[in-house]
Amino acid sequence: GHYISVDTSYEGEKAVLSSPDLYSEEWSCVRLIYQIAAASDTSPEPARLNLYLRQEGESFDHLLWSAKEPSDSWLIASLDLMNRTKKYKLVLEGEMGQDKSTSIAVFEIKITSGYCIECDFEENHLCGYVNRWNPNVNWFVGGGNIRNSQSILPKDHTLNSALGHYMYVDSVYAKHFQEVAQLISPKTTAPVSGCLSFYYQLKQESSIVFTVYLRDMSGFYEEIWKTVSALNADWALAEVDFNAPYPMEVIFEVAFNSAKGGYVALDDISFSPVYCSNQTGTPFNPANAGCNFEEDLCNFYQDHKDGPGWSRVKVKRNVYRAGDHTTGFGYYLLANTKFTSQPGYIGRLYGPTLPGNLQFCLRFYYALYGFFKMSGSLAVYIFEENHVVQEKIWSVLDSPKGVWTQAEISFKKPMPCKVVFVSWCKSFWDCGLVALDDVSLSLGSCQAADLLLPSPGECTFEKDECVFSQKKRGRGSWHRKRGPTPTSYTGPKGDHTTGVGYYMYIEASNMVYGQRAYLVSRSLRGTSGKQCLTFFYHMYGAGTGLLSVYLKKEGDEEEIPLWRRTGEQSISWLRGLIEYESDTNYQIIFEAIRGVSIRSDTAIDDILFQAGPCLEVEEIQFSSGYPDNLNEIEY
Repeated sequence: GHYISVDTSYEGEKAVLSSPDLYSEEWSCVRLIYQIAAASDTSPEPARLNLYLRQEGESFDHLLWSAKEPSDSWLIASLDLMNRTKKYKLVLEGEMGQDKSTSIAVFEIKITSGYCIECDFEENHLCGYVNRWNPNVNWFVGGGNIRNSQSILPKDHTLNSALGHYMYVDSVYAKHFQEVAQLISPKTTAPVSGCLSFYYQLKQESSIVFTVYLRDMSGFYEEIWKTVSALNADWALAEVDFNAPYPMEVIFEVAFNSAKGGYVALDDISFSPVYCSNQTGTPFNPANAGCNFEEDLCNFYQDHKDGPGWSRVKVKRNVYRAGDHTTGFGYYLLANTKFTSQPGYIGRLYGPTLPGNLQFCLRFYYALYGFFKMSGSLAVYIFEENHVVQEKIWSVLDSPKGVWTQAEISFKKPMPCKVVFVSWCKSFWDCGLVALDDVSLSLGSCQAADLLLPSPGECTFEKDECVFSQKKRGRGSWHRKRGPTPTSYTGPKGDHTTGVGYYMYIEASNMVYGQRAYLVSRSLRGTSGKQCLTFFYHMYGAGTGLLSVYLKKEGDEEEIPLWRRTGEQSISWLRGLIEYESDTNYQIIFEAIRGVSIRSDTAIDDILFQAGPCLEVEEIQFSSGYPDNLNEIEY
């Protein structure tokens, strides 16, 4: 057969192969058979094969899948594509690394309707199912008129004939009681829940244990089905409820206790998005367990016995006290405020009930203000509802820095539970202020979430400058930095993403008054309809100059001004929102101008491009000068 491979004569360029316009109103599965062949495994920049989804009306492609592991045989990747209303293209991109002898090849791309975990085993790629090799007991392909086993079945289930194929495992080679044969499905790549069904046959001389497990990416097994008793020697249907909110594999496992155990055969694995049992439970939505405290406490609450431990506060923009993390203008929670800081005081904030047996990732931002070490002044407990067990899963160790810092905690509990934030003030000297904001909960462990592909059009500057690059004119330039800037009384103390990550800023002490620095995006795809650009900016320092954002359309000389701020704005990171549209390809330009003194370090972070109009409006419309009552705090 034929395959296509990346032409290696172009150095540093990417090879791009694009599909025709595709529509999928039903769920479908993309299967890709590929190989990356490399002479050495240790190239510093290995070759990569990326698969993107390019959606109509969006400036950025979604990265669906990426591979860089070299192999000496063809591999199969299976990716679930959720049903969509708009047309889209699939784009394959080959990136040659530094090693010239590498080759990237693709043998087959196939899009079928249905789910990637479904299989009738009639095709030689077995839908990406793999046998975990074992010296003695393994899953084999049976049928197709090959007499290759002592206990072969007369017919498969799919075609009901001797020509059809199925998977089977035979006990004839079993040497030890513990040996198991595992057939592992492709990993789910989109959240699915519903009914998994399959046909199986058991021929049992002595006991066979046939089990189906779900395995998540941290390696946790969860048993979802098991054979109870021996059945007659015909195909039997098994149905089991299946819930994979984050990536999982389905594992079909067979254990024999002797070489005369018999055999197990499996065929026609299928999936329906409707549960098999009549359960009509709405699936748990993790968004309901988070809160940014802008409107109210969402689904969080306090126990009145504790007294008013946490207060929702808002700080007007000022140069002494930081505002909230969400926008810089909004509300956050404050414990140990001036009304409550009596020694021995405890404030508890309870979250909503979470279902048991799911892996969760809890993220939130906290900030500490005080003069002394405040370790233990904020802790997170898991409260199990059935018996009153509290388990401490996190507590603050660092000294107060007054920077919004992100914490992330993974947990999984068998029973329903609640997350409780506890602020504790042991003695007067421990009572600083404890602030909390932007609590969010997602399914899957935090480590797995970190491995997930970044959302397109988002730049946090943690790894690099993403789609942006410098346009140097003179010596004004943007720098990528973590931690505080070198000059006192100007610039941020930490970034907006995590508090300990990277941001971009101009260092005023290397520039002269009125000098400009440009950060320019690469050319972005024009689309019809509105786009929304969100970013965070930090303009603190008595001599702060200007920050402007421009839109430059391809072929136009003029840059269109979209947004501008002049002068010192706040000691906090503030959120900027810009709505714009461009039907031709365009670039976005961030321009910072140094102000009158070295106290004009201007910074930006967390840039996000989204298709569609902005859902909120920006809080401040004026661009310069101080608001009245600059440093008030509202309680």
